[in-house]
Amino acid sequence: MAKTNNNRRGSVFKRLLGNRNTVTLLGIIACIGVLVVGYNIRVNNAINPRTVPYAKQNIPARTLIDESMLGKIKISSTYASSTKNLITNVNEIVGNYASYKTNIPKGSLIYDDMIKTAEEMPDAAFANIENNYTVFSLSVDSKSTFANSIRAGDYIDLYMSTTVSSGESSNSDKLIVYGKLIESIRVLAVKDSRGENILKNGLSYGKPAELLFAVSNENYLLLMEAKFLDNIEIEPILRNEHYTAQAKETLVSSNYLKSLIQDRVSPLSTN
Repeated sequence: MAKTNNNRRGSVFKRLLGNRNTVTLLGIIACIGVLVVGYNIRVNNAINPRTVPYAKQNIPARTLIDESMLGKIKISSTYASSTKNLITNVNEIVGNYASYKTNIPKGSLIYDDMIKTAEEMPDAAFANIENNYTVFSLSVDSKSTFANSIRAGDYIDLYMSTTVSSGESSNSDKLIVYGKLIESIRVLAVKDSRGENILKNGLSYGKPAELLFAVSNENYLLLMEAKFLDNIEIEPILRNEHYTAQAKETLVSSNYLKSLIQDRVSPLSTN
């Protein structure tokens, strides 16, 4: 009985295929299916959504950007790939700054010229100085910066040189004292004589004239006292990349040198 049913189905199928109208209809349906699938593929390839970051809020110029300020939105992949300066990776934004030239409007996509690294920002490092810290300026030149090898972000040491008498007599010989005064101090900026930043990409603005770094108020006072004493010199000493990568706490290295400075300064009057 089952064999008879199968034979009947086969006969019906053969009759349908033998009918020109049926074959034509099936061909039209197949063609339409191919066109629809092909169209959908082309449309998806053209407008396949791509997720990119955008500004969830207005981000003022010079602002350090964190993830809370950004959202994600889907846009046409064609637009994303054809716009060369569009930033599509959130990691290229977080931890950097909104350019000092413009705000980033709420809802805006993010473009290259809107974002600056800390190194590219004029004095951005000064925005995050800790409480009870003060910026100190040390006068330098190309020679004292090791042919302009010191850059913002480097950790250096400050050495001190002076002379002391070998005895109480005014005719006593002068002894040279030289040693490390402060260790592991982070350079915030290197400036030229016009106050312009000298960046890692070269001597864009001339020769180095000062190093800027933040120190505790106590160490700031110590350095300012040394600065105004005629026979004391403070010089920066460059260390290697490992010293910067493994930076330690900024500390006065020698109480003896500290005392030499303080003993030569008149105490403040209490009257």
